Order: sequence, then structure tokens, then C-alpha cells
Amino acid sequence: MAKKQTSETSSKTTGGVRSASQAKSIGVLFRIAGPVVVAKGLDARMYDVVRVGKERLMGEIIQIVGDKTVIQVYEDTSGIKPGEPVENTGEQLSVELGPGLLTSIYDGIQRPLPTLIKQMGNFIFRGVDAPGLDHDKKWDFKPTKKKGDKVKHGDIIGEVEETPGFTHRIMVPEGMAGKIIEIKSGKHSVDDVICVLDSDQEITMMQKWPVRKPRKVRKKLAPTIPLVTGQRVFDVFFPVAKGGAAAIPGPFGAGKTVSQQQLAKWCDADVIVYVGCGERGNEMTEVLTEFPELQDPKTGKPLMNRTVLIANTSNMPVAAREASVYTGATIAEYFRDMGYHVAMMGDSTSRWAEAMREISSRLEEMPGEEGYPAYLSTRLAEFYERAARVVPLGIDTEGSVTIIGAVSPPGGDFSEPVTQSTLRVTKTFWALDAKLAQRRHFPSINWLTSYSLYLDTLESWYAQHVAADWRKCMDELMSMLQEEEKLLEIVQLVGSDSLPERQQVTLEIARMIREFVLQQNAFHEVDTFCELKKSYLLMKTILHYSNLANAALDQGVRAKQLLALKAKDRIAEAKFEKNYEKLLKDVQKEMDVEFNKL
Repeated sequence: MAKKQTSETSSKTTGGVRSASQAKSIGVLFRIAGPVVVAKGLDARMYDVVRVGKERLMGEIIQIVGDKTVIQVYEDTSGIKPGEPVENTGEQLSVELGPGLLTSIYDGIQRPLPTLIKQMGNFIFRGVDAPGLDHDKKWDFKPTKKKGDKVKHGDIIGEVEETPGFTHRIMVPEGMAGKIIEIKSGKHSVDDVICVLDSDQEITMMQKWPVRKPRKVRKKLAPTIPLVTGQRVFDVFFPVAKGGAAAIPGPFGAGKTVSQQQLAKWCDADVIVYVGCGERGNEMTEVLTEFPELQDPKTGKPLMNRTVLIANTSNMPVAAREASVYTGATIAEYFRDMGYHVAMMGDSTSRWAEAMREISSRLEEMPGEEGYPAYLSTRLAEFYERAARVVPLGIDTEGSVTIIGAVSPPGGDFSEPVTQSTLRVTKTFWALDAKLAQRRHFPSINWLTSYSLYLDTLESWYAQHVAADWRKCMDELMSMLQEEEKLLEIVQLVGSDSLPERQQVTLEIARMIREFVLQQNAFHEVDTFCELKKSYLLMKTILHYSNLANAALDQGVRAKQLLALKAKDRIAEAKFEKNYEKLLKDVQKEMDVEFNKL
């Protein structure tokens, strides 16, 4: 009975119950072009999942023309031929949501890779399927509702400790509502009925959801709380809000993947969903081997305890790459609806766009700019729009999904279509610069071309939780960096000694900002994470030197003397010091003493 109800629920979740003839319609293969195949005689509708050929390869309907149905296949199609059967399952591409998601490593269509390795070794065979969740494992379910309570879609009826310290909240699936007539505590699998409603509906711990359909919410909230990343260049100059969207474009070798891994490790999200979409296998291997070893700074337990990894590398079938970002977004929204803050990393959306371009060309659609499909901007917007800070349906606690998408423009050309389309829909732009990376300046974020449109909405939060003059300090530092850029053009012509004394001091202060604030060592145990208070005190100490230096210049002190002072260079020590407050206070006192001597 439980399994029957689960299948009915999935039919509702994927857009309504269908007749038996529709659900199991069978056609034949007519034409094959790589991952795109055409079937004839199939009774189907858009985005239905089908099984292609004798090996039952998984595919999805993306176009219907008369009696012909166009399907993108999520596996390698070599060897299949016209005349083989195509079966329509009657369901849309959906993911299984429930206890067991965390610590999992999936491919683009939610097949657990460790399970597949046990079945067949290091190379995945075609036509192999595996459920997204472990249906045999027993979870200790603790009800939070009791018999007689009325519940509806999104309400939380109980909890499961999914990983040590992480509570998975079991929610009422879509299309279910009524009064509880039975609810069972104790150990259950995800298929067991744990709750029965007076409407004869039975609830299990697992629900299915179509990946292309955003999950419903009660209310969307304004982006007024920052996602604290622990990376100074992001937190100080270019913050992203919880529920916001950020793009991190950059050429090969500029540090996109390392930057995203740092964000995943240190940002103050409750859950991390990391989607390796079309990245090189060795980069994804690094993520898969590093993350299980990392310690969660919040709990001291492994970071994997609150992480879901989706690994769809560049040598995997191209159509599954197109599905992987939607799989990640759906899992992220599921945890958001429990009242958690989720950070989703997409690395990289350019590979996703390339998959769209390949499939579009095989469909013989009219190409847009650089061969990308005309609907590229629409698809990117639909994806990034799934980022939001919301009040979920069943609870008053807010949750959020923050999407950080890497972009890999060919040759670092930010004017190419994927980067430009991404910029239209994201409010934070972290531009990576290959020249900075060559100079060993990491993170190699270009502070002149990057921007954040969340600065005004986040100003009051920083003023309340860090310091009242946070924005003022940040603006002063940024104006000095912009002034430095103008002066460097003159320096290249005449040298720094030819500049007026005040401008020589400005160049020195800008150097301090670059080296003491913008640069950060991801591999140093202390400097890898920088709390907001430390960032603020570093800014204040640099500004303290700036104020003293300008006052000294007014009194006739030479710039050469000011540049020779030693206390200012001790600010760098604070980056690697746990007791940074005492060190920075001592540095400010030393500065006062040195300036008084002048």
C-alpha cells in the first residue's frame, strides 16, 4: 500500500494522474543524432522521461512535431539503431527527496556514484539505474505532530537525525492535506508509511519532485542579510545576500574552482549543494577527495555531513550535464523549505550552456550569438531566479537558496554571450583576472571590474552587527584603490618619485589595502577564514595610518619619511594571528609613537 501511494504521489507531483495507456506508451526509434534521437508512434508530452532502445537508456522528451517525438538521451547512444523500442514512463524527470541526501555523491540525474561503483567498478555501464536514496536503510523518525492535528502541504510532521548534529525535517508532500489519524515513531525506511490522514492519504519520508519545476513558497523576502563567506574580498567589497545570485567568471587557471571550494567550506550556510557541471575529472576528483576530509568550522565534524555533491564531469554524457543544474537546484530548494540556508555552487554554467548549444545544433534550431540557442538568456534567468530568501509553506522560520555560478568565458572574454546573459540576472559579479593570478595575488578578484548591487540593502545589517561605520570605511578603501589605478598610468610614464608627496602616500596605502585586505591565503590554517570583525579592524588600522600620514603631510613631513615607518608593515602579521585584536591595537600604538617622533 505504501509503495502504491508513493507512485500516486509522484504522479501528482509531476503534473497530474495519467491514464495507463499514456503512462506506458511504446514507440520505435526513427532517427539518431548523438544524444538526440527521434521516436515515432509515441503518445507523450513535453519533458516526459522515456526509456530508449533495448538497453533502456534514460531520456527526456524535449520536442514534439506531429507524430515524431524528439528525445535527449542522458547516456551514450552509440550502438543503438532505428527500429528499437522507446517506452514512455509517463513521469517527468524527478529526484527523490528525503533522509540520505546529505553526504551523497550523485551524477547529473541523481544516480548515486558510490552505489554504481559497487555494481560495476570505475566505468558506468549504459542503461543502469539506481535510486537516489537508500530504500533499505532505517531512520529514527520522531514525530512533531500528533494524532488529530490538521496538516497541509509543506507542514513539518517529524524529524530525523540525518547526520550527527543535522536534523532532517519531514514535510507533507504536495497534494496532501487533512487530519492525522495515525503517526508512527521509531525506525523506518523512506518507503514505510509513517503518517495516515483522514483523506486516506499515506505519507512516507520520501517525496518526488520534478527538477524543472520550482518548489512553492509562502512569501519571498528582500535580500537584507549577507552570506558571510570568510573571504575578505567578498565580505568587504562585493558581498552577496542570502537568497541572492552571484557570478564568478574567469579564464582558465584564474582560480574559479578554488574560490568556489573556499566559499563552500567557509560560508555560513547550513547546507552546501556543489554541482560540478562539465568540469574536468581531475578538478572534480579534488573536490570528492578533499570534502570528506574537511572539518566543519561550525561543528568540528566532517563538512560532508551537510553537503550534497553532484559530479557530472566533461567526459560524461552531454545531456545529463544539462539536467545536473536543475537536480542541484531542486535539492537546494528542498532543504530551504525545511527552514535552512543553502548555498549552491554551479561549476560551471558555461559547460551547461555548451551542452544546450550542442543539443540545440542537433535539433537544427536557428542559432543565436556564437552558436548558442536563442533561449540561452531565458534558461539562465530561470535557473538563477530559483535563488531566493523565503518563508516556506509549512513553517515561520525563513530559508534561502544562494546560487553562485562559475562562468568560463573562452580566453577570458567577458563580452561572450554566457557571461553577458549571466550578468543580466545576477547582482554580484566577481571578475577573476588572469594577470592577478600570474602575480600570485589570490583570490584573483579584480576590484575595479567586480561589483555588488547588494551594498545598499546590506548596509544596515553591517551597521547593526559589525560596526556603524563599516560602509564608510569600505567606501574610503575602494576610493583609494580607484585613485591608485589612475596614478599607476602616470607612474608608468614618469616613475613614482616624480609624483607629488601626497600621491606617493596614496600609492603606499593602496598597496597596504591590496596586500593586507584583498590578498588571502586559502592554504593557511588561520588566514583561510576571516571573520567580519577581523576584516573591519584591518580596515580601521589601515585608515588610521592614512589619517596620521595625511595630517603629517599637512605639517610638512616628507613622504619618504612616512613610507619608511615600520609599524604599518606589521598589519600583515594580523592576517595569520588568532589573537589579532591585541596585535592590531599594539600596531596602532606603535604608529602613534612613530608619528609623534616625526
